[in-house]
Amino acid sequence: MEQNLIGWVEIPVVDMERAKAFYEAVFQIQIEIHDFGGTLMGWLPSLDGSPGCSGSLVQSPEWYIPNRKEGVLIYFSCNDVQDELNRIETSGGSILKPKTQISPDIGYMGLFHDSEGNRIALHSKV
Repeated sequence: MEQNLIGWVEIPVVDMERAKAFYEAVFQIQIEIHDFGGTLMGWLPSLDGSPGCSGSLVQSPEWYIPNRKEGVLIYFSCNDVQDELNRIETSGGSILKPKTQISPDIGYMGLFHDSEGNRIALHSKV
């Protein structure tokens, strides 16, 4: 295989502006919103040629429904899980699992609900 197996991620949202504000505050990024025939997509930043994949927030009630505890779990990579966890609650989310060591080799993880009710995870080496 010549690329990462995961090529794109879509995170369901109910309120695009609220979700955009949440992710911009937690990850200190800018999100561009695009309307594709009534389906709103908030594109997450992407760095061409860098490891990992990018994705989008997506608002389309017919096909995208936030999920609090079932289904696929997305891990966002970060420098230190605690930095993002520190911004979760003030941005409208809730922490489900604080920064926890997985193992000395793998690093740390944290788990939270975003502003829309999706279960999302974080990972860092420190």
